[in-house]
Amino acid sequence: MPDHVQAGVERILGSPVVEAKGQQGGFSPGTADRVLTAAGQRAFVKAVSPQQNEHSPGIHRKEAAVAAALPAGMPVPSLIGTYDDGEWVALVLSDVEGRHPHIPWRAVEVRLVLDALLQIARQPLPPELSRLPTLESEFADPFRGWTRIRRNPPDDCDPWILQNLDRLERLAEQGLRDVAGASLAHTDVRADNIIITATNGAVLVDWPWAAVGAAWVDAVTVLVNVRVFDHAFDVDAMLASHDVFTTPNATNVNGFLSGLAAYFIDAARQPPPPGLPTVRAFQQQGEAVIHWLRDRLSSSGSAF
Repeated sequence: MPDHVQAGVERILGSPVVEAKGQQGGFSPGTADRVLTAAGQRAFVKAVSPQQNEHSPGIHRKEAAVAAALPAGMPVPSLIGTYDDGEWVALVLSDVEGRHPHIPWRAVEVRLVLDALLQIARQPLPPELSRLPTLESEFADPFRGWTRIRRNPPDDCDPWILQNLDRLERLAEQGLRDVAGASLAHTDVRADNIIITATNGAVLVDWPWAAVGAAWVDAVTVLVNVRVFDHAFDVDAMLASHDVFTTPNATNVNGFLSGLAAYFIDAARQPPPPGLPTVRAFQQQGEAVIHWLRDRLSSSGSAF
């Protein structure tokens, strides 16, 4: 990062940075470093400017506002400070010692993440976060991807999708109604946004897309991520056994999965945004979502 940005970060930390280790993962084109100061303090620093991607500074500013309002004691990093000169934006966050979940996922780590999401779901929403967008508004356009696919199907579209578009559209519309709620939602929970700590906990990082909605939505997206890497993992057993899933029923989950598949399959065929060359490959997970939904729809005797 430029010298003046580093100097601003060091003012926030109150000591010069003597070590910085770059971190991989995610889609941001900016820097992401675990740092150590001369005073012995550790922190995580992420910074970006419009030169990398014109939208990324605004995303960092959104995350800073959310991070500043997250209640103490939640399984999230705390915000130490923000540097913003109108061009470069840097977030200075508490460092979390740990690692990303194993891939393919292990059942014990899935439960750790679901436990963390249950803790977040039980936390009353702070007034500062009540102005966040709702999941209904955030998902309104993405969940209507089936309409765009009907008008212009991808060349390699699964024939089962084309044969069941009416049902998928109805499910996605139901899913859009079912995501309403009053809980804090991360909306981007996947392996590289999760840290498994040395004390067997799970911490959720990267909060720019936070919204307000149903408490179970993030938990289902975790299971989608599990399914992406291991189609044989019994995600439906997790649905039936963990307390974070006490509210939704089978129709709620199927509707959400249909909307999510519509979003991923429609978005994956678009050109990548400038500076974000890997995001479309990530969105290819629509195949895993539709396969899970197809399995569930064919198993009518399942409680979930």
